[in-house]
Amino acid sequence: MSGAEHDFGAFVAARATSLLRVAYLACGDEVEAEDLLQTALERTYRKWDRVSHDNPEPYVRRVIVNAAISRARRRAILKIVPMHSPPETAARAGDPDLLHVLMEALRALPPRQRAVVVLRYWEDLSEQQAAEVLGCSVGTVKSQASKAMAKLRTALGRDTVEGVISNAHA
Repeated sequence: MSGAEHDFGAFVAARATSLLRVAYLACGDEVEAEDLLQTALERTYRKWDRVSHDNPEPYVRRVIVNAAISRARRRAILKIVPMHSPPETAARAGDPDLLHVLMEALRALPPRQRAVVVLRYWEDLSEQQAAEVLGCSVGTVKSQASKAMAKLRTALGRDTVEGVISNAHA
């Protein structure tokens, strides 16, 4: 095993759990999160000689978020395409668990807003760091966060959202 392969393996061993959490929060589905992480790690490995000199984690996060947004856009386009018969939809579970309710509310957000919420509040990145990961301006991060939080407050109620945000790192 070469030094670069060893370094990449050590990076994956150290950060895979955290990166999988980002992927899960970005897409809201466990299986898709694993696919997103695998895609991100594959792309990172191909560019490891350039990425590894600095901290590679922001690069991997950016790949995860961009892939999640791309997949969500593709699914949205596929929903527009007419079908011969409508697909069966799963019944909504009546689970009162707050995490379940929160994940449903996150899934309802547009992909970019969901990415901002995940990066800012779960990953505790600054607005500047989130902007770098998303490849946008700090103002865009602020406006997307504001819109996302307004939607979450409407969907969940102000007290619920504030409680979840304050307990996210507990």
